[in-house]
Amino acid sequence: MRARKIVVGTDILLDHLRRRRRPSVLRVAMRSYFCYTTVFSAIELFVLARNATERKAVRDSMAAMKLLGMNPKNAPLHAALFRSHRSRRTLDLLNAGLCLETGLPLLTGRTEAFKGIRGLTLLAPDDLRE
Repeated sequence: MRARKIVVGTDILLDHLRRRRRPSVLRVAMRSYFCYTTVFSAIELFVLARNATERKAVRDSMAAMKLLGMNPKNAPLHAALFRSHRSRRTLDLLNAGLCLETGLPLLTGRTEAFKGIRGLTLLAPDDLRE
């Protein structure tokens, strides 16, 4: 049996790090999926970290997950996304592009921000079974 894999969005990671909900959506996801995130989510988390404790929690979380990064072969796909979706957030498009490149679905509570990106599979927290 192949392991099921997903990319975890910044909002899900931030919710987990700030312990807003128990069990966190990330913990629920990790029971059924091998979880990845992107270098762009890691950057965003470090920007959003409010203090040294949260920065340490970000470092610990990133060490526990596989990070997807960008390389030159991703550039044409990302360029097409940027041309087609000019009004979207840059970090959202970068994350969506890595999901498309790897063929992995994106777990996010912000599904509206990603709707309409052709080929991108989205999972909302409610799609996970506890």
